[in-house]
Amino acid sequence: MERMLNIALPKGRLGERVYAMFEAAGYPCPEIKENNRRLIFENRELGIRYFWVKPSDVVIYVERGAADIGVAGRDILLEYSPDVYELLDLEVGKCHMAVAAKCGYEDDRSRTLTVATKFTNIAKSYYASLGREIDIIHLNGSIELAPILGLSDVIVDIVETGTTLKENKLEVVERFAEISARLIANKASFKFLGERIDLLRGKLRDVIGTSK
Repeated sequence: MERMLNIALPKGRLGERVYAMFEAAGYPCPEIKENNRRLIFENRELGIRYFWVKPSDVVIYVERGAADIGVAGRDILLEYSPDVYELLDLEVGKCHMAVAAKCGYEDDRSRTLTVATKFTNIAKSYYASLGREIDIIHLNGSIELAPILGLSDVIVDIVETGTTLKENKLEVVERFAEISARLIANKASFKFLGERIDLLRGKLRDVIGTSK
């Protein structure tokens, strides 16, 4: 009997959308829809095992081989640069990485720019490409507060609709990275289970094609 193909899915709305794609691709696991607190779900007939993990942890499970494949946002891939294969853009969870500031803000390039963000590495890389000297302030939540209260000049964060920014009198200054959910694979798993993973990738690609 073939060993289980372990699939890490991000908890939350995105994970539910992604699971629906796997189901449409012919990889259902009905018990995953049951109202319970379980984290692991198996379809022994198909030889697949799904498990829910925190979105930012998917790359850790895949990189270290606890999961053969998984789904992670491109923001997580850019921030942590995990040693995994990126196999497919699932074209869901679309948003973008952006710099935002108080409305009417103008950058004074004669001094160091203070940047509040939870995406420290992404912010450093972006501003390094511009040759801009910055001081990073790492925050874990409510990033929008930082420029309002004078903690930072700007923020670097994910923007989907921009509604939260507008409600807090902030605006996008620059968009610089498109974000969406990506199918990723552990490198060793891809070597030994390549045919199964490729088959799954192809079926997911078909699902994406029919949804357009």
